[in-house]
Amino acid sequence: MTAGNGRTATGDTVAKVVRQWQTVHPDLDTGPMEIIGRVNRCAALLQQAEDAPLRRAGLARPEFDVLGTLRRTGHELTPSEIARETFSSGAAVTKRLKLLTERGLVERRGDARDRRVAHVRLTDAGRDLVDAILPEQLAYERAVLSGVDADRQHDLAALLGELLIQLEGRLGAPRV
Repeated sequence: MTAGNGRTATGDTVAKVVRQWQTVHPDLDTGPMEIIGRVNRCAALLQQAEDAPLRRAGLARPEFDVLGTLRRTGHELTPSEIARETFSSGAAVTKRLKLLTERGLVERRGDARDRRVAHVRLTDAGRDLVDAILPEQLAYERAVLSGVDADRQHDLAALLGELLIQLEGRLGAPRV
């Protein structure tokens, strides 16, 4: 089926919304909605699935992002550095660090020269948890993408990368 603007409409939820808008406003170019709507819908569905391996470990994606950031950088970071790396607000990082500290997955150490600064590092338990979960999480994500062939996955990753670079440049890497 071809939408009024020449694009191919599929049977997904966004295609239905686009068809409805085209009925109401046939003069509007719904092309942006076809992309942004699908990106938003995919993000919502992926969040709804709650990342099965993370859920089994009692972690939410943002908490795992903090642990993963500390693991992949391989050194202590300040909460501000973690916020920048995870595109999170300082308040959100503070909340996550409190929870992860209570679980014994990270440790905070005060700065010898400036008591306002904290340094955060993974504990052995935190490192072991990341190392155990990451292969499972990647397998889960691979399964989620299994319906899309490898070449198209590569193309999609490249296109989304281009969009992300443009948005980060325009919006200054938004905080969540």
